[in-house]
Amino acid sequence: MKDLNDNLESPFKLLVSFNKLLQQYEALSESDDEFIAAKARRVLKTADGYPELREGFSDISVLKEREKEIGLILQDSFNPVLTQNEIKTASVPFHNLIFNSSERFKSIIEDAGKDFELKIKNMPEDDRYIFACTIILAFCYEFNMNFKRPFYYEIPNANGIMQFYKIMYNADFIEIIPTENAPEITQNDVDELLDNFDKIELWKEKFPKDSYVFKGFVISNIFNVTDIQSISNIKSALIGEGKRQNEGFMNEFHDIFRSLLGLKNIKVGFSIYNEEEDQFERVYGSGMNSFLLNDLEFNSCSGVLCSQSYQTLLKDKKFYSISDVEKYYELSKGKAPQYKTLKDQNIKSAILAPIANDEGLMGILEIVSEEPKVLNSINANKLNDVMPFIVTAVERSKNEEKNLVEAIIQRECTSIHPSVQWRFENEARTFIKNQLNGNEPSFNKIAFENIYPLYGQIDIKGSSEARNAATSKDLSIQLNTIKSIIEKATQIENLPIYEQFLFQINTFLENLKHNFQVDSEQQITDFIKQDIDPVLNHLIAIKLLKDEVQKYFESIDAKAEVLYHHRKDYDDTIALVNKEMASLLDKKQIEAQAMYPHYFERFKTDGVEHNMYIGESITKEESFNPIYLYNLRLWQLQVMIEMENAFYLMQSEFPIALDVASMILVFNQPLSISFRMDEKQFDVDGTYNARYEIVKKRVDKAYIKGTKERITQKGKISIVYSQKHDEIEYLRYIKFLQSKNYLDDDIEIVELEDLQAVTGLKAIRVSVLYHKDNNDKDFYTYDDLMKAIKS
Repeated sequence: MKDLNDNLESPFKLLVSFNKLLQQYEALSESDDEFIAAKARRVLKTADGYPELREGFSDISVLKEREKEIGLILQDSFNPVLTQNEIKTASVPFHNLIFNSSERFKSIIEDAGKDFELKIKNMPEDDRYIFACTIILAFCYEFNMNFKRPFYYEIPNANGIMQFYKIMYNADFIEIIPTENAPEITQNDVDELLDNFDKIELWKEKFPKDSYVFKGFVISNIFNVTDIQSISNIKSALIGEGKRQNEGFMNEFHDIFRSLLGLKNIKVGFSIYNEEEDQFERVYGSGMNSFLLNDLEFNSCSGVLCSQSYQTLLKDKKFYSISDVEKYYELSKGKAPQYKTLKDQNIKSAILAPIANDEGLMGILEIVSEEPKVLNSINANKLNDVMPFIVTAVERSKNEEKNLVEAIIQRECTSIHPSVQWRFENEARTFIKNQLNGNEPSFNKIAFENIYPLYGQIDIKGSSEARNAATSKDLSIQLNTIKSIIEKATQIENLPIYEQFLFQINTFLENLKHNFQVDSEQQITDFIKQDIDPVLNHLIAIKLLKDEVQKYFESIDAKAEVLYHHRKDYDDTIALVNKEMASLLDKKQIEAQAMYPHYFERFKTDGVEHNMYIGESITKEESFNPIYLYNLRLWQLQVMIEMENAFYLMQSEFPIALDVASMILVFNQPLSISFRMDEKQFDVDGTYNARYEIVKKRVDKAYIKGTKERITQKGKISIVYSQKHDEIEYLRYIKFLQSKNYLDDDIEIVELEDLQAVTGLKAIRVSVLYHKDNNDKDFYTYDDLMKAIKS
């Protein structure tokens, strides 16, 4: 760079000039104080030989050529007596070029290293241009825009610790002169600019590049504000939401505390105090660590702190500093837990600061170093200025966590779906308003009228039989193992009671083979707990039986207190089926809600059921049209088929092989639902509407009229309805899905047996077409699929 204005986007053309300063010396040359006057005349004489020092120049080489003369002119401004203490520079604004500085500033830049480049930290390029425009408005037009902001340098010291310096400009020695290219600025222009700070092009239109001459220089008085800025940075770091999820948060936090304490090799950790459990717990978040807990997720207070540190931190709420971990570890003979934990992590000094409010301790701020004595009771006092912000942040975090927990409970444990959330919010606002106005608040009934229901289920076929079979297998294995032990016991102790036990065991085994009853499991379990377990506890003392009895007890599940092998496979299968089917349905629901908002809820039983309600009263807007109902019905049918396919693609991953059957219930008349506060769920309103609930609960177990064949079958989807136009509507959907190879062409229409208070139900049944895997282009019926999978 040869010229100050090279690569500079600014309304100013910059000229370094000492004219305004020399004018002050001209006044001082007439002073009554002969010493002051003589000094002023000497400065003026120095400048007289070099007119460019008054007229101004932008050629950087002049700064070097006239370095001696400039130094003499600025001697009073840069007092040699204070040069080792003051941090001061002479420069032009909006430029990183400095042409005179105090010795203290020079040493700071030297410590920063050869690669350090000095830049004003918090001045974006656009702001720099606008700031120049506001100076023009103040100097030339007397419009004070009050755009003053504190500016900073960030400069590392010799140890690499970032220091913060605030810049204060002295603008006594500048002149701003409009050129012929400078537009006249009116009050209307100013009013327009006041409302358009962020429109840089407007500012450039009013103040074109190089339309004003900046003539002079500024003196920057610079102050180390590292402590103040570190505190401010801690506030900023703690204010932002979602910080714990940010990977850079803790690195930033480490750097802030390094600047505050002036120490390079320190780390920061946190632990949360759980008052109910009287224990410390790890803070979860990216990069979060606790040096008191080390690798543990939590630990009791006695496992973390000795009695003295416990008293200091929890009761007195004071800092606890350890200047030499090794020394205090030796003095405590390794019995104080905090010294041992820190020593195991090669920590040599530490400060533990209580994060506490009027209600008590909330957590511990942990600052540690691998150097002894660098952290101590003296520099611990620096934390007094930052702890209030940390306390506030932890209080807010605890409140946010509480709100999040409540939100998760509401989401997971109640039926307040987002589509109807607005009604609950309206009622809650009314409740609060009445309460604040001194009225008796009450939460009114939440109800939706004239809405259309849709119901569907994908149910595990023969789930009761499968569980009974699994239970029978487990009980048989357990009884046979016990039988083997008792038979061996009779050879050691020929006691008649053993024969009675064997008789009872054989009876149970026979019943399990041929006559498994509802109460068989309970009878056998009670027999084992009350009669057999005491005997086995006696037999385990016999050397010849010890290993076998011990092996038996090891096979018993600790929670279920029974042999839990085949039943576990069954339960795990049911859980996996429910999880996968519910997950797929939830994912598909996002697409359906985007088509048109509607209420949705699902339940996990031996399979997954779902309810949907759609209508004007739910959407809050006058936008409902029957086309949205028809669209949702087609969507439901298609998704049920996709769930069938997904199930059979995953079937090989389940511990045991089960089948599913799908059913949709069509109810053509609109109904009303209301939220039951006691049960935290929606139910239908009215006697007529209750008919819908009766059908939902019983129809999947219904038989085809005149037969013992269930309406739901594996490999088929059943659509239950009562009106002829429902039949016509769904036959259209089926025909469409057949064209897409979702369904087979074996449509059958059947009548259902009468249910309690419900007659005239019919059903369409049609086979689902399956794929063997996601890449399979062929289509299979259920029987074809089973053969293909087994081949």
